[in-house]
Amino acid sequence: MTEAHDDAELIKTLRMNELFDFYGDLLTAKQRRYIELYYADDLSLGEIAEEFSVSRQAVYDNIRRTGKLLEEYEAKLHLLAQYTGLDDAATALQQYAVVHYPTDTQLQTLVTALQQHLAR
Repeated sequence: MTEAHDDAELIKTLRMNELFDFYGDLLTAKQRRYIELYYADDLSLGEIAEEFSVSRQAVYDNIRRTGKLLEEYEAKLHLLAQYTGLDDAATALQQYAVVHYPTDTQLQTLVTALQQHLAR
C-alpha cells in the first residue's frame, strides 16, 4: 500500500472514532460492537466475522452502512464540528492569555475550566 493510502486510512479511522464518540449511543449494540472492533481495536474483517459467525462481506456491509449512518448524524446535528470549533477557540484563548495576560491567574483558571469542561 502507498503512503497516501495509509494516510487516508488513518484519517478515516480517526474520523470514525470521533464520530463514534459523539453518536455511538445512537447505534444498535451490534453496530457499536462492529465499529469498536474494526476502528478502535483494529481487528480485521475476518477476525470480526469469525467472532460473530458471519461472512466477511456481512461485516464489511455493516461497517460501511454504520459509517455512513454516523456521517449522516453529523451532517444533521453537527456535534463534532461544533465541539471541534469550541475546542480550537479554547486553545487559541489559552495561548493568547498566556502571552498577553501571563499574570492574570483568574483568567488562567477560567480558561482551564473551559478546557476541562470541553474534555468531558
